[in-house]
Amino acid sequence: MGKLLYPLIGVPALGAALYAGAIAWLWFRQERLLFEPAPLPADQPLFGDADVREFMVDVPGARLSVAQLKLPQPRGMVFYLHGNSGNLRKWFTGLDAFRELGFDLVMMDYRGYGKSSGRIESEAQLHEDVRAVWNAVAGDYAGRRIVVSGQSLGTALAARLSAQLGAAGQPPDLTLLISPYSSMRALADELYPWVPSRVLRYPLPTADHACQVKGPLMLVHGDRDALIGHHHSQAIRKLLPHCELLLVEGAGHGDLHQFPSFRKAVAAALVGLAGLGAAPISYAASGEAPAAAAH
Repeated sequence: MGKLLYPLIGVPALGAALYAGAIAWLWFRQERLLFEPAPLPADQPLFGDADVREFMVDVPGARLSVAQLKLPQPRGMVFYLHGNSGNLRKWFTGLDAFRELGFDLVMMDYRGYGKSSGRIESEAQLHEDVRAVWNAVAGDYAGRRIVVSGQSLGTALAARLSAQLGAAGQPPDLTLLISPYSSMRALADELYPWVPSRVLRYPLPTADHACQVKGPLMLVHGDRDALIGHHHSQAIRKLLPHCELLLVEGAGHGDLHQFPSFRKAVAAALVGLAGLGAAPISYAASGEAPAAAAH
C-alpha cells in the first residue's frame, strides 16, 4: 500500500516544485516581461529635424539618450515619459502639433532603449534616471508653462516626478496621464492572478503618486483598452474627484493617438496653459500628440 502512495505523493510535490521554480524565474527575469526595448547603434542619428536636439545625460552606470524639440521662443515644455516598448524613434512624433502650439517636447529613452546604455535594474533606478534628465533640462524653462506627461508605463514615473516637483514648491502647470494603471501590482493581479503580488519588484503605484500631485491633473483613456482597462483611470479619479478624466470612445491601448477627440483634448489643454484663447488649432493626423502606439 505504501508503495502505491509514493507516486500520488510525488505528483503534488512535483507541481509545487514547478510552481516555485516559475515564481523564482519571474522574480529574477521580470525585467524581460515588463520592458521591451529596441536598441539602436550609438552613432545612428535619431531625427533630421533642424529644431530637434539630441543629447546624452550621464547617470550612474549608464548614459541616457534624450530628444528635445527646441523652439526659438517656446511658451512652455512638455516633459513626456513613454511606454514600455520601442525607443524614441517610435515615440517622439507629432512634432507639428507642438510647433503650432509653441511648446517644446522633451523625451528620454530608459536604460537599454534606443541609444541609452545600461539596463533597468530597479524601480528606484527608473525614478532617479527620470529626475536626472529633468534636472538637465528644467533650467531652460524657468518661468514658462510646464506639463509633465506619461503614457502607460510612463504614467507612474510622471506622477512621481510631478509629486516631487510639487513637494519642492514647483508643481507643473499640468500633469497629463495617458492610459494609466492604478498600480503595476493591481495590473499584474489582473493579468497574472496565479502570481503572488509580492513577487513583483516594480509595484509602480501611479494612484499613490497621483494623490500627492499639486495642481491640475488630467487622465485620458480609451474605453476599449484591452491591456489596461479604463477602470484603472476610474480608480484614480475616485481618489481624486477634482481631476479631469476623458474617456475616448472606441479607442484601445495602442491607437489612442489616432482619435481626433484625443488630439483635441491635448491641444486644448496646451492652448489653455499658453493663454492662446480661441486661437485656431488644426487637428489633422500630422499634428497628433506624441503617442505612437504599443504599451
